[in-house]
Amino acid sequence: MNELVRSLPSPTFSGVQLPGSGTHKGWLFKWTNYLKGYQRRWFVLSNGLLSYYRTQAEMGHTCRGTIPMATAHIEVGDTCHLVLTSGGRSYHLKATSDGECQRWVSSLQQAKANATHLMHHSDDSGDEGPVPQEDRALTQGVLKTLANKLDDLSTCNELIGKHGAALQRSLSELEELRGSTDGTDKLKAVNERATLFRITSNAMINACRDFLDIAETHSRRWQKTLQYEREQRNHLEETIEQLAKQHNSLERAWRENPSTYTGVERTKEADASDENEDAEFFDAMEDSPAFITVTASSHIQHKRSGSNQSMMSGGMPSDWTHNENDSSSTNHMQLRRTRRSRIPDKPNYSLNLWSIMKNCIGKELSKIPMPVNFNEPLSMLQRLTEDLEYSELLDRAARCDSSLEQMCLVAAFSVSSYSTTVHRTAKPFNPLLGETYELDRLEEYGYRSISEQVSHHPPAAAHHVMSQRGWTLWQEITIDSKFRGKYISVMPLGYIHLQFHSSGNHYVWSKVTSTVHNIIVGKLWIDQSGEIEIVNNTTKDTCHLKFSPYSYFSRDAPRKVTGVVEDREGTAYYILSGTWDDKMESAKIVDSSQGCGGSEGKQKTVYQTLPPKLLWKKYPLPDNSENMHFFSFFALTLNEPEEDVAPTDSRLRPDQQLMEAGLWDEANVQKQRLEERQRLDRKKREAEASQALEEGHNIEGHQPLWFEKRTDDATGESTYVYRGGYWESKERQDWSQCPEVF
Repeated sequence: MNELVRSLPSPTFSGVQLPGSGTHKGWLFKWTNYLKGYQRRWFVLSNGLLSYYRTQAEMGHTCRGTIPMATAHIEVGDTCHLVLTSGGRSYHLKATSDGECQRWVSSLQQAKANATHLMHHSDDSGDEGPVPQEDRALTQGVLKTLANKLDDLSTCNELIGKHGAALQRSLSELEELRGSTDGTDKLKAVNERATLFRITSNAMINACRDFLDIAETHSRRWQKTLQYEREQRNHLEETIEQLAKQHNSLERAWRENPSTYTGVERTKEADASDENEDAEFFDAMEDSPAFITVTASSHIQHKRSGSNQSMMSGGMPSDWTHNENDSSSTNHMQLRRTRRSRIPDKPNYSLNLWSIMKNCIGKELSKIPMPVNFNEPLSMLQRLTEDLEYSELLDRAARCDSSLEQMCLVAAFSVSSYSTTVHRTAKPFNPLLGETYELDRLEEYGYRSISEQVSHHPPAAAHHVMSQRGWTLWQEITIDSKFRGKYISVMPLGYIHLQFHSSGNHYVWSKVTSTVHNIIVGKLWIDQSGEIEIVNNTTKDTCHLKFSPYSYFSRDAPRKVTGVVEDREGTAYYILSGTWDDKMESAKIVDSSQGCGGSEGKQKTVYQTLPPKLLWKKYPLPDNSENMHFFSFFALTLNEPEEDVAPTDSRLRPDQQLMEAGLWDEANVQKQRLEERQRLDRKKREAEASQALEEGHNIEGHQPLWFEKRTDDATGESTYVYRGGYWESKERQDWSQCPEVF
């Protein structure tokens, strides 16, 4: 009640002149994060807005945040603490003393009341027509009706309690008088009281129904109005915050490199040279690489000397500058003409908790099969092979004379493998031990690919690709995942190797972490975050790629990827930028300089580059892809039936085939059968190993058929590499060595 009284407009509020609307300033401690804890900030309360700055000197130019008091909730804690909640975000503040905390609370509550009253006043004065008066009259009438209905409900509640107690007493007396002559009179009294109880209950039910009808009729209108006001408030807050960040960013860029901006202004004023007329400046965020790129005119010559000067100062080869859509689009259209372009639509099966829990009754946790509802009709081996969708990037890289230009294309290829994951939150099928997958695209793309599941615990797959267009790729990937409550992190462990035949350049890199959000509640979405270090073990050139995690407050493009290509001396030659779900570009560096100290004393390098060139762009998805698991044209062909494949090929897996055909119930039955069979085979191998150990014999575990373990010269780790023989066996159609996995 006290809160209600405080929130009511003061009688002295007339017009827009509000008492107590002065400015309140002072130092408060604001909670930032677990590393820095509470940080001292200068707060200013003025005109219904609470703004804060790092120092008093920032008041004239850099606002760190603004809280509208009209929609803020004020909560006072213990030991000088207070919490402000606005727009779904909480601000934890702390004063230096109880007296200071109380003064801030009083000022904030007064500002909230003033802002609320001003909002109502502006709403009333904004339209002089009869509509607001009618709305207010309608609202007051509804509230009065609801209050009367509440009184009726209260009265009915008292009567129900009274008649219920009387009925209980009568029943007790009737129980005591069972068998006596007075039973008839008592039975009549019980019937009368039961009738009163029934009448009162019916009245209660009718009153509840009337109350519910009125509330439902008007709640929709109120909810719509409230939702509109919330959206307008959030939009205004986001706009103010975006403007504050842009202002801060421009000021920080000017402070770090004022001479560059001064030069640009002089150029515009003199209009004597067009050297920098198209210059663009991009300031890096605090969590981005410590450099600033400046786009310069293409005729500016590179002034750096070194081993790569002739390459950098001369013209780019045709393989580097040609439009990548020429050959890729031709291959793309050829793929669409010669391979299937659609699969059956995914059925609209709802998945509830009971559909999973009913399979858990009487079973151990390790034996509970997950339904195919969580899967897509591809295996992990096929997902690995899907990395080859943009293999033309490697074909172009094989024709490059410069190792640094080649590195740019290899980096674009490493990013392109994530473009298919943006909408695909379902997990692929876990391959069975000994399962294989081949992809023969010798005629279309010039390569052959073979992969095999080499381990089950932990799950590991080996992959080998040989191309007639000048490159070989191999990898062994082990999947590690961690469930962290609201999201799942999938961390691929292992290295990807790529070697070009003509130059002998050997590239090695690893994959970043994939995170699936909203596991429990909400719409699933996936993000890629982390860093990739691509190393050319032949020339020692490096490329450092950074996948920026999604942030609601970042002004950068979502799914942003940035990178720098450097030679063995650490000299930067190319800047890479783009997004992992759309495209990657490279910009040639023509000059570099050290800028002024950045935020937190970090030194930033200013790179002057030529206009960026497109390295890679994602293909559009096929029509109706949302009903085909968001598969690309290339992914649609991966499970297409092929002749003469090994009996262990993923295309022949029955549960996967049934799921693709839309028969999910039958697919679940087959999936349980295969998983149970795999568990029995594992127990059998463990029993044989234990028996051999007791007898003093040494028995080897599962040995892959097409891969063998070797020590890698580049990383020094033991990894599975292709031993050969698969394509020869396919040509002879001799699959006698293959195990029976399906």
